[in-house]
Amino acid sequence: MEGLKQRAVDAAFALAWTLVRRLPERTVSWLFQQAADRTVRRNGRGVRRLRGNLAVVRPEATEAELDALVLAGMRSYLRYWQETFRLPEWSDEEIVNSVRTVNEKLLRDAHAAGRGVICALPHLANYDHAGAWAGLTGMPVSTVAERLKPESLFDRFIEYRKKLGMEVLPLTGGEDDVTAVLADRLRAGGFVCLVADRDLSERGIPVTFFGRPSRMPVGPAALSLKTGAPLIPATLHYDGPDLVITFHDAIEPDGGAAAMTQRCADAFAIGIAAHPQDWHMLQRIFLEG
Repeated sequence: MEGLKQRAVDAAFALAWTLVRRLPERTVSWLFQQAADRTVRRNGRGVRRLRGNLAVVRPEATEAELDALVLAGMRSYLRYWQETFRLPEWSDEEIVNSVRTVNEKLLRDAHAAGRGVICALPHLANYDHAGAWAGLTGMPVSTVAERLKPESLFDRFIEYRKKLGMEVLPLTGGEDDVTAVLADRLRAGGFVCLVADRDLSERGIPVTFFGRPSRMPVGPAALSLKTGAPLIPATLHYDGPDLVITFHDAIEPDGGAAAMTQRCADAFAIGIAAHPQDWHMLQRIFLEG
């Protein structure tokens, strides 16, 4: 039964990647907004978890304000999927021209120093779009992907990100040690981007996030300490049709991996608090509640 379900999911993604590209953008946008609204009305587990997470971010929100924020958040999340299915068809100019940046000099100066750069991001807006922009503007991305089931679906996402110009390494089950490969890329002056606001290993670093205990992966900080590459947090948000990437000050290496990871969490919190509707966190992230 589980295998049948996985094959059905893979078939649905394959169909979406085919159909969504062929439909007019206005039609696709309407369909995905309707899907978001229906999802919120059904109030399934993911929506309830999103509501709980956003309630932590905006504890002062009234019930009506939180309802509106959850709806905006689900529409943003479905926008991410809409773009996922259509991004491979965008021209290089469309990808680059639909991105605006804040503090980009922090990233470019660090990269020009030649020691490589690590960028840590939360699940905000569309990090695949950000990765494609980076590659097209002279900083090809190496990143890591969580292994999905079925394997055919995982392969589809690997191929999708490769089409966007990214090198994608499997988090588990690969032939090479993923940490060693990323370290090699950094020592060669490369650019490593890691989505780092949710711990998948259950061995992450304890952090305080929006005043609550949480855990975040140690990978970005550990890589920075291992290679000397600067660690720069980045947060994303949508502004109309555009994606905005904000680069934060590099994380100081003092205090070790734990202190560095906490500073990343603090930077993430700034970006999420400013644009909570674009935080696509439908899973448990806080250890309480």
